[in-house]
Amino acid sequence: MREAIARLHDAMEREAYVNDRATATAVYLAMTLHKPLLIEGHPGVGKTEVAKVLARALDTELIRLQCYEGLDVTTALYEWNYAKQLLHIKLQEGSSASTREREAEIFSREFLLERPLLRAITRSDRSPVLLVDEVDRSDEEFEAFLLEVLSDHQVTIPEIGTVTATYPPHVVLTSNRTRELSEALRRRCLYLWVDYPALEKEVRIVRTKVAGIEERLAAEVVRFVQRVRGHRLSKTPGVAESLDWAQALVALGAETLGDELVDETLGCVLKDEKDLRAVRGAISKDGVEQFVAGV
Repeated sequence: MREAIARLHDAMEREAYVNDRATATAVYLAMTLHKPLLIEGHPGVGKTEVAKVLARALDTELIRLQCYEGLDVTTALYEWNYAKQLLHIKLQEGSSASTREREAEIFSREFLLERPLLRAITRSDRSPVLLVDEVDRSDEEFEAFLLEVLSDHQVTIPEIGTVTATYPPHVVLTSNRTRELSEALRRRCLYLWVDYPALEKEVRIVRTKVAGIEERLAAEVVRFVQRVRGHRLSKTPGVAESLDWAQALVALGAETLGDELVDETLGCVLKDEKDLRAVRGAISKDGVEQFVAGV
């Protein structure tokens, strides 16, 4: 088992994901036990990336369901192709087929539009990776429906019958904790908390993801962002902001951080006017170097 986890760890690393043992173990157990993996953490720390990298490492399809308030079964599961059904009815006018036979035709798989959940169940060649992204943004009613699909890997379509997965998907759910998820959902999942990375790991992430960045600049970017995270902000920057800023600095040909450069590009890191004003005020007292040093 240890060797299998190590192989999965290395496979994810080869896909440019800076991995750790806890993440590799959680993913391995979710795959082995056929249970969904619920990943929670701060925005921008790489929760969604776990599913993307896993799909690439397994060489399988990534199927993404982006959750939002008001998401319903039709959008997530399936709907009928009404335009195609109407066209078929028109073409069949004058046919000798009975009403029952006509209904059976237009409510067949040919006229079904698969949405992410149904697509994840109907893969006939291998298990896909199903990413249910930001599940905390969906309604509690949808969460209850999701439980049934994830538990049994099957759905019932009234006009067709029950569709059961031949190859159950590997399921990853992410949450930013905008609301508390139900105990029923949590019990059915394995759990992984992704925190802001330590300095060394975040520098490695930046150097892995940002082509052409020098080690010195990568370290300066990460130290600055981690220092900013220590302030009380409306929107704390995540690893995604570190990467955005690093890419912007490389595009500008920067070799090191300076007061003027930081002021001009701070919008890559902070996305709120009050946060910008607060951090700029802190920097203006002693400069970027002293700000990072916490002096």
